[in-house]
Amino acid sequence: MATEGIEAVFLETHNWGKAAKFFQALGYELEFSTDHDSGQLRNGDGPYVFIAEVPESQEPGMRLVFKVPDADAFRPDPAVEVVTPFADTHYGTKEMTVRDPDGRVWSLQAPAGN
Repeated sequence: MATEGIEAVFLETHNWGKAAKFFQALGYELEFSTDHDSGQLRNGDGPYVFIAEVPESQEPGMRLVFKVPDADAFRPDPAVEVVTPFADTHYGTKEMTVRDPDGRVWSLQAPAGN
């Protein structure tokens, strides 16, 4: 079983409000926000953007998340280095991280029900 494209873009920011307004100005609609300066936006059927505010002392990061339909059925090719196997997240999914040949770490996300 392979991934099914990009599920999401996770962004970290120093200002949740400004970041959300920026994406809304680009046509994204706010699906929900949390009480801890984060939220999810979407534009059409494409990947969603999840933005989380981090302290000024932390460099804002970004990561792409690939969609996996079933964590239990996913068997990565031996050429794929698994950094962390699928595990439940606090936000209701399962997530795995893998490393590419150049050392970049990628996230794979599956529904928690699998």
